Amino acid sequence: MTTGAVDPRRADTRRNHERILAAAAESLTCSGEVSFNAVAKKAGVGVGTVYRHFPTREALVLAIYRREVRHLVEIVPSLLEKHAPEQAFRIWVADHLARYMMTKRGLANALRTATASQGELPANAYEAMVGAVSALLAANVEAGTVRADLGAETVLRGLGGLLYLDPGGDWRSQAASLIDLLWRGMRTDS
Repeated sequence: MTTGAVDPRRADTRRNHERILAAAAESLTCSGEVSFNAVAKKAGVGVGTVYRHFPTREALVLAIYRREVRHLVEIVPSLLEKHAPEQAFRIWVADHLARYMMTKRGLANALRTATASQGELPANAYEAMVGAVSALLAANVEAGTVRADLGAETVLRGLGGLLYLDPGGDWRSQAASLIDLLWRGMRTDS
């Protein structure tokens, strides 16, 4: 049975795979539902193509979850390369983690159903997120902007407040307020 794996030799297959995942993630963000017909239409592919990549709704939901977590982790080095550590942290939280949290709200019920039939969520997802926060904290400790005694898991728990953002409201300013609150507690001069 296919689990969302893509033949690396076919560029069109990879493009379709990514378009399907993007369309399905958007659908979950907006409506909390995943319809293979709606995803196919939004991705510009036939419904059969969606089923070839993801034979079940659960396989699609788990692939969306993996994709979102992978993006959150993989963007950190790029942000640290392009921005000062404090700015990298703020961008990661506001532009990446906050969006993920809103998507995750749509994913929550779908993930419960998917894991009931497919087994556990990928065990390394939480550890990967802790690693991403650790990298951001380490860069900020080195820059002298945050305290050295901060635990990545504690900071990640503090960022859990992003789950309460209203996707239909002014979530950007709400996220900025939460970041500012956390940052005041993380600073070296607090």
